[in-house]
Amino acid sequence: MLTEIFALFLLAYLVGSIPFGLLLSKTQNIDIREHGSGNIGATNVARTMGKKAGLLTLAGDVLKGWGAVFLANLWFDEPIIIALAGLAVFLGHLFSIFLNFKGGKGVATGLGVFSFLMPLSTLISAGIFALCLKISGYVSLSSILAAISLPLLGIFFRVPFPFIYLAVIVALFTLQKHHSNILRLVEGTEAKFLKK
Repeated sequence: MLTEIFALFLLAYLVGSIPFGLLLSKTQNIDIREHGSGNIGATNVARTMGKKAGLLTLAGDVLKGWGAVFLANLWFDEPIIIALAGLAVFLGHLFSIFLNFKGGKGVATGLGVFSFLMPLSTLISAGIFALCLKISGYVSLSSILAAISLPLLGIFFRVPFPFIYLAVIVALFTLQKHHSNILRLVEGTEAKFLKK
């Protein structure tokens, strides 16, 4: 049993470590880490390589999050184990073994995880993201508000507590990963999302 759990967590972490944005940029002989913000996520890919590339990166990062918890649910069907698998895939994206334990900010991968674990809460949180982005134009601010709202929505809809705890952990990591964005938002120097 413990061996199977360890294998699941390791697999989830390795899947999370796959840097779709970087791999996609390499197909165009570009290292996305050397352009724009240097982040491997969908926002920087879209700004650097266009919306289509950004959407492909987004899809890859979302799917790896969703796939990890889907597999965990099939394998164990235990909320605490599923939540830990979600944490493993999320941490894989943030601290990729393929990128010397560096990575992205985890928003898309978190979206994939929670779209399976807490679909209604995630749908509303995504709505908050979209509304904030439309009003402000800031992906960072929208991501932060969506992440903070998710555990609160989970409590409201009475989802299993392991999923709420995971949402709190992800929200804290999201705030930490966006600390430089928060400073730029306060200073008024944060870049808005490229609109075309």
